[in-house]
Amino acid sequence: MDDELLELQRQFEFAQQAKSSIRLSERNVVELVQKLHELRIIDFELLHTVSGKEYITPEQLRHEIAGEVKKLGRVSLIDLADTTGVDLYHVEKQAQHVVSEDPGLMLIQGEIISQSYWDSVAEEINERLQECSQIALAELAAQLYVGSELVASVLEPRLGTLVKGRLEGGQLYTPAYIARVSAMVRGASRGITVPTNLSVLWSSLQQLLQEMEGATGLAVEGSFFQSLFNGLVKEGEVLGTLRAGIHWTPTVFAIAQKECVDSFFSQNSFISYDTLHKLGISQPIQYLQPRFPEGIPLVTAFVHPSMIEMLDAAIEDAIERGSWLDSLSLLPTSFGAQDASKILSLSPSVQSALKANKALIVGDSYLFSSSFVKDVYDRVEKELETLSHSGSSTIILSDDSHMVKEAKAGKDLSKSSEPVEIVTESGNKKRGTEKGSKKKKGKSSGARTVSAEGDSENEDYIPTKSKKNQKKGKDASSSQVADSRKVVKKDSIKAQEENVPSEEWLMQKLEALLPDFEEQGVDDPQAILKYLADYLRPMLANYLKERRKALFTENVEKMKILLDNLQRKLDESFLNMQLYEKALDLFEDDQSTSVTLHRHLLRTVATSIADMLFHNLNLHNKLKNGTQVEDSQNSESISLSPGERTAIAKSLPESQSKRALAVVEALEGKRVETFMPALRDLAEESGLFLKKLDKKLERTLLHSYRKDLTSQVSAETDPVSLLPKVVSLLYIQVHSRALQAPGRAISVAVTRLKDKLDDSAYKILTDFQTATVTLLALISAAAGDEADCSSDRILSKKELLEGQMPALKALVLGFSGSQA
Repeated sequence: MDDELLELQRQFEFAQQAKSSIRLSERNVVELVQKLHELRIIDFELLHTVSGKEYITPEQLRHEIAGEVKKLGRVSLIDLADTTGVDLYHVEKQAQHVVSEDPGLMLIQGEIISQSYWDSVAEEINERLQECSQIALAELAAQLYVGSELVASVLEPRLGTLVKGRLEGGQLYTPAYIARVSAMVRGASRGITVPTNLSVLWSSLQQLLQEMEGATGLAVEGSFFQSLFNGLVKEGEVLGTLRAGIHWTPTVFAIAQKECVDSFFSQNSFISYDTLHKLGISQPIQYLQPRFPEGIPLVTAFVHPSMIEMLDAAIEDAIERGSWLDSLSLLPTSFGAQDASKILSLSPSVQSALKANKALIVGDSYLFSSSFVKDVYDRVEKELETLSHSGSSTIILSDDSHMVKEAKAGKDLSKSSEPVEIVTESGNKKRGTEKGSKKKKGKSSGARTVSAEGDSENEDYIPTKSKKNQKKGKDASSSQVADSRKVVKKDSIKAQEENVPSEEWLMQKLEALLPDFEEQGVDDPQAILKYLADYLRPMLANYLKERRKALFTENVEKMKILLDNLQRKLDESFLNMQLYEKALDLFEDDQSTSVTLHRHLLRTVATSIADMLFHNLNLHNKLKNGTQVEDSQNSESISLSPGERTAIAKSLPESQSKRALAVVEALEGKRVETFMPALRDLAEESGLFLKKLDKKLERTLLHSYRKDLTSQVSAETDPVSLLPKVVSLLYIQVHSRALQAPGRAISVAVTRLKDKLDDSAYKILTDFQTATVTLLALISAAAGDEADCSSDRILSKKELLEGQMPALKALVLGFSGSQA
């Protein structure tokens, strides 16, 4: 056998040393291999090396890869590509085959790692762990250039064998370290006697460990403490209840809590939820109901049925005596009004009394017997009736001025017999036809007091408006009145809801009628009176409503007569006002005089109209509200102060009140065109019709006014009073305008007549006017001292004026005769 081997060796050596007669180039060899591959003589795959001078089979590549891994334990695919001289693509492909065929290998992040490598790593980690007691996985992963998850997955199956330790929260701990920390957790847990958030406890333990180990120690995660604690609870070494993973309630606390609740409830027959909250019970009702099935949950407390029985006996006694009861006074001080209300609703005596109408609950905690309430109501009703008969009802009503909305009572503006518009209590209307009244004759403005021209007041400049703008303003005002009528019915319903006695008045009456509240030592009698007043007010309101309805029916005829008379007076006064307003246009170019004339007309004629209207609307409102009204004086002679006008305006129903206040404001203004639309708005809101002055009416009124002034001038004996009448008559004769001028404007009015009179007539007028001013100045300077030397001058000046009076009268009376 050995001889044969030696022979073969010699032959092989000879073959190697023999020189070939034919030499092939590398290119020929490559082409030869390709030809053999095409002819399938070579029927297996060949891989080129990176140099291109060698071929390698996949099986050989896998074999070499497996050899490298076995030798090194952990090989990078890039290193394998360099070692084998094969492209990385083929190395990766064959590496996957190697790993899939060998379960002891893994391909991670471009590296092939064997289990033997991990075993050696685990041994190294174990040695280090025993030295340090704890190692962070992040630190190991950084050293091994792999992820923490991979390190954890590799170490877990080797824990307890190759690695003597425990993995918790990304940390490796030795058994001795775990035992030490577990003892700390056990000791801290057993020292807790009240409900505690475990995260706070773990923070304290972390700080303690850091102090013990110094700066070199690693931070321990709270999850490690929690894991050890869960194990202690499971083994029964720590007793208690764990909620939501971190809320720990020790058994010793639960026992003390239970004993405290049982003791308090058994002794007091109730326990408040606040007490349970202080004991750490967050859901009191869910905690108490299983323990005390017979108990009754209230809003702020949990009570035993015996407390309801105790209250029930007191309620029966109060109903039998016809008295009242404050349930809160019989209940513990911690109980609230809602608790008392619920207990009353559960009381058998209250349920039967309410069903039989023998009692009622006022507020949340007060119980009154029906006989007691009826007696109080009867006494208050008698008081109301007494006050109503005495005419004091307006004092006791809440917002009495707005109690009942001003309805448009029926009124016949002409002598027509057709039905008129009346608003009933229910808000329904019966509409009648309005017709214009007859033409009214103008009346005299009476004597005017003429003051010295030098005493004129400081007047503010007020820009004037054209007639076109005035007309536009009046039209806009009329549209506002039309819009306001749409809400009359709605306001009427709302006002009826306010027809109740005021709470203050009612409480004062109840306090006087029921002094026993204070005598019985009630802490807050006002609270009881308020609840009782709130209960009685709707009943009293209904009584007042019915009573006012009856009085309203009685007063309908009076209201109709009142409005008819008012309409008649307004027809005459408002037409005269429009007539006087036209004369103001003559002085629009003189701002100072224009303001003086406007203010004079507002202070005289306009004020008289407003006072008459306010007075009658006030009477109408009182009749509408069911108030007894005595026959008043003649409304034409009524004179009201600004304060009285404002008070009346505020006492009217809301829609009228706003317009009445606008009239009051316009009276204090300086322009007549502001007053006129305000007055028209108020009149239309009150159901009154104000006629506009047309040409025909204007001629009639001017004729009447001229005739009246002529008779006054003829009969006048006072020279001072004569001058303004003569000037007014001249303006009618010259301009066909009825001028109402104060003393300070007479001089300007006279000057404006210069171009309209001949020289002699104008001289007579100016001389008389100059003498009149001089006389008034003397009278003002004399101050009534007859003994003064100025008395003679006054008498002489007055005699002079009396001597000129016939010529002045002849000036206008002769002019009037020539005009006629």
